[in-house]
Amino acid sequence: MKKKNLHQIMGVFALILILSITGCSGKEQTAQPVTAPAEPVAYQPVSIQNFDRELTFNEPPKRAVSLNQHTTEIMLALGLQDHMVGTAYMDDQILPDLQAAYQGIPVLADKYPSLEVLLGANPDFVYGRKSAFSEKNLGSVDALAEKGITAYVAQGTYVPVGRIEDVYDDILNVGRIFGVEDQALKLIESMKQEIDQVREQIGSVEKPLRVFAFDSGDQAAFTAGQSLSTQLIEFAGGKNIFDDVAKSWAEVSWEEVVSRDPEVILIYDYDQPSAEEKIQFLKNHSALKNVTAIQHDHFVVLRLSDVFEGVRNATAVQTMAKGFYPDRFK
Repeated sequence: MKKKNLHQIMGVFALILILSITGCSGKEQTAQPVTAPAEPVAYQPVSIQNFDRELTFNEPPKRAVSLNQHTTEIMLALGLQDHMVGTAYMDDQILPDLQAAYQGIPVLADKYPSLEVLLGANPDFVYGRKSAFSEKNLGSVDALAEKGITAYVAQGTYVPVGRIEDVYDDILNVGRIFGVEDQALKLIESMKQEIDQVREQIGSVEKPLRVFAFDSGDQAAFTAGQSLSTQLIEFAGGKNIFDDVAKSWAEVSWEEVVSRDPEVILIYDYDQPSAEEKIQFLKNHSALKNVTAIQHDHFVVLRLSDVFEGVRNATAVQTMAKGFYPDRFK
């Protein structure tokens, strides 16, 4: 065999060897680790303490109904729309980034649905405020359990004083129930970071602003007492002037409002009258004319849905802080 032919044959063998190692698909030739296809993570049975009961789930609920806006938004923020067969009791427009997911879910009622309507959706799981499970609404959680429906009650609505930690517990519990714990932890961490950033921007506050949270009322004022609202106000650098009232919501006299002299009036905006109408009412109230907040025209408007137990709470802190201390957010 001639030397030239020998070189050609050796070159062909070398080429075959290279192609056998690298492949000849035309894609970038890089070494790829050989791995088995990822296996779906198996659902682990979950036991949850809720409303003085232990709830056990051997699989995620398949037909869930959310009974309040803030519970609906928690479920949607966790990407659970495919598990939902109904929603109810919307206080406000759904958050814009959740709107597309929300559109595909039936709305069962403007407020709480009747038991008949709820049963028509054939749910295996319902999630709502404590008020949903009264005899005048859907009935007790035990009565629903007898019909094959597991009820999860928003924790902040049945503990003595609701806190942001109850919101985090709800998010994590719902995440565990539906097998999306990682998403729940990410959502909680995002909310914590948002609140921490606001508090850092406010900085040191020598004396928190005195805040009166006005919900409604004519002859007396309906306001927030010891509640999640009070804690959110504190995160924003304020102090609820009625944080000593041992109720989440309570009526107080106008004389008491005057004696505590708020520096800021927080208006909870929903339904009627409008926020502007509430502000005008307070400005024209003869008993309030010497209140510091009235004299300085210091009002902050917040949607009521922002202070219910849910994903809006971190944004509520930011809205209040910017209203309380506008100079620190320029």
